[in-house]
Amino acid sequence: MRFRETVMGIPMSIDIRDDRDAAPAAERAFAVLRAADRRFSPYLPSSELSRANAGEPVALSDDFREVVAIGEAAARASGGAFRIRRPDGSWDLDGVVKGWAAARAARELAADGLRDYSLNAGGDVVVAGSPGDGALWNVGIRSPHDPAAMLAVLALTDGAVATSGAYERGSHIVDGRDDSPAGGLLSATVIADDLTTADVLATAVFALGADGLHWAIEQGARGVLAMDAAGRILGVGELPFARPAAAG
Repeated sequence: MRFRETVMGIPMSIDIRDDRDAAPAAERAFAVLRAADRRFSPYLPSSELSRANAGEPVALSDDFREVVAIGEAAARASGGAFRIRRPDGSWDLDGVVKGWAAARAARELAADGLRDYSLNAGGDVVVAGSPGDGALWNVGIRSPHDPAAMLAVLALTDGAVATSGAYERGSHIVDGRDDSPAGGLLSATVIADDLTTADVLATAVFALGADGLHWAIEQGARGVLAMDAAGRILGVGELPFARPAAAG
């Protein structure tokens, strides 16, 4: 069963292969994503994030503090390349929230007893079990040069994949050490046990550049696949290709 919804302005989908009615579990997973959007959206004046950035006296929720703690840990570990505050002091939690929320949504599926599913949050993916007959899930990584082409296709189960790049939203990721647009890589993909880790590390690797690949393995990534500004393919750790990476 496949379920689709747009949350955070991003198309998201859940594909459940367990042989039972999974609609209630999928709805609970999407409810988690919608709640995260209401709390963290920078576009909703009523969100906790917007109110905090506006200087209102907001009692920060446990969820907000959790996201900030994850971001602060990544900022320390990356030497400041990953950031959660802008130069004006306002919160910038984009590098944490989507992966954190999608990981929580996936936990709703697991808590319901589902075993075979994938959750795709705008290209950041959690998979569990199998799509059928013991096969692995295929997770495509789009080419930075062509939205209709794949840089690589990974085959995995029980893990998460997140990709950061500037090819869809422009230079929105900065190197927090000097607040310059990150430009050493065209894309950075991280495979990890959970999507919070994968998403945060993918953003940090993109900010750090090529030096970030081995760093991410030390921080908990299973594998890292990147394309540098010259079009070269870089990879470290476990990279379970269903099809090999395209040439640069």
